[in-house]
Amino acid sequence: MRNEPAPTKFERNRRTEVAGRPCRSRLAIRKIVETAAILLVACLVCSAAPLRKLKVSENHRFLVTESGEPFFWLGDTAWELFHRLGREDADLYLENRARNGFTVIQAVVLAEMAGLADSNAYGQLPLIDNDPTKPNEEYFKHVDWIVGKANARGLYIGMLPTWGDKWNKAWGAGPEIFTPENAVAYGEWIGRRYRDAGLVWILGGDRKVENERHKEILRAMASGLRKGDGGAHLITLHPTGGSGSAQWFHDDAWLDFNMRQNGHQAEFTGSYDKTREDYNRTPPKPVIDGEPIYEDHPISFDAKKFGHSVSADARRPLYWDLFTGACGHTYGHHSVWQMWATNRAPVNNPLMPWQEAIDQPGARQMQYGKMLLLSRPFLDRVPDDTVIVTDRVSTSVPGAGRYRFAATRDTEGTYAMVYAPVGRKFSVRMGVIQAGGQVQAWWFNPRNGSAETIGKFANTGTREFSPPDPGETLDWVLVLDDPSKHYPKPGVPLK
Repeated sequence: MRNEPAPTKFERNRRTEVAGRPCRSRLAIRKIVETAAILLVACLVCSAAPLRKLKVSENHRFLVTESGEPFFWLGDTAWELFHRLGREDADLYLENRARNGFTVIQAVVLAEMAGLADSNAYGQLPLIDNDPTKPNEEYFKHVDWIVGKANARGLYIGMLPTWGDKWNKAWGAGPEIFTPENAVAYGEWIGRRYRDAGLVWILGGDRKVENERHKEILRAMASGLRKGDGGAHLITLHPTGGSGSAQWFHDDAWLDFNMRQNGHQAEFTGSYDKTREDYNRTPPKPVIDGEPIYEDHPISFDAKKFGHSVSADARRPLYWDLFTGACGHTYGHHSVWQMWATNRAPVNNPLMPWQEAIDQPGARQMQYGKMLLLSRPFLDRVPDDTVIVTDRVSTSVPGAGRYRFAATRDTEGTYAMVYAPVGRKFSVRMGVIQAGGQVQAWWFNPRNGSAETIGKFANTGTREFSPPDPGETLDWVLVLDDPSKHYPKPGVPLK
């Protein structure tokens, strides 16, 4: 039986407040109904298989379960989930994401969109008097419910305790409410509350770390989380656009893995090539792009000049990031992150309500990248563009901008993959497959997850391949295998 820790300052404050309130029959009945709902969710979570704890792999490149099995982070940015959705809508969203192969839902407790001033779907604000040491129990019951539902559906929560405007109001609603002192206290409280949940902590929240005070606040919150949950969960940091957590905290012990926000550009060059830079840092840590370009988002925040992104724009960064060293990837949709509905003020012109947006093609296609990589040995995979033969005109192959090719392979030389974002012929070094004398080649379709065999070839010299849609902006993945390994068709689970 677990020895419960002594009550925190939060819990002592709340018990005193509750004791001083008058008891009214209507409130009492409502409390009973709400408590019954919370207990029902708890029962559902208990009856489901508990989510396994996550840790960093032994080679410090990937995330794995506590038993050492690969964990593929396929995230979705649902920043306003706790703040804007009621339970019926939240469950609709979670069911959709579980069905489409997502594994992590990134959501914010103290939300960006006036999260301290605008109440949630049940009229509750997260804090009393905007004081981080006085959380509102009724608001957090709703967070509990969503976390429980997500976990029951096999989804981890990538939980941001706060958005960045609450510690650096460079823009946004704010206000700045955190100090190093209350950040550690809030971190300890929320860490203790969710110590048994299936989640990963994400600090930051899209703001620059501009001075020592900002560093102190974030380090204090991380310290509080570690104390509150006893080290049960991994911690990372969601940075502002065009940067990564490593810029400020790579050497901090609390930062278990790096997260980037490569941003809402559609080009590899100058954006998604930064993933490799973080991969190359020492000491090594896993890296994930926690916010690439969203589907149906104004490209580079300038729709009048560049228009709005489509599924292909969201799909390319999935493979660019993975093939240049990322251990997972996060998708986003411009309507879904803000949970936009027609009765709400839009941010940057979303194209459709979130209920429609969750079924956009890009959301469904993300799982095919996960399926492809998990159909081959995952934990010894490395980025290696030398698989690709550089063309006489290097801006053609390996290319640049939206048409950048990328390659990955395993360290044992049993498989390699080349992402071709456009129907342009290219050549590869066949000796990347080191044993057996032959290479089995496949085309994998990132749009529907299908694979077709090309043939077997000698594993010597170079060989030219031409994607199935020459001249078109349709992407393909070339998969090369050692036939003696008898790997399944690309995208089929590895036994």
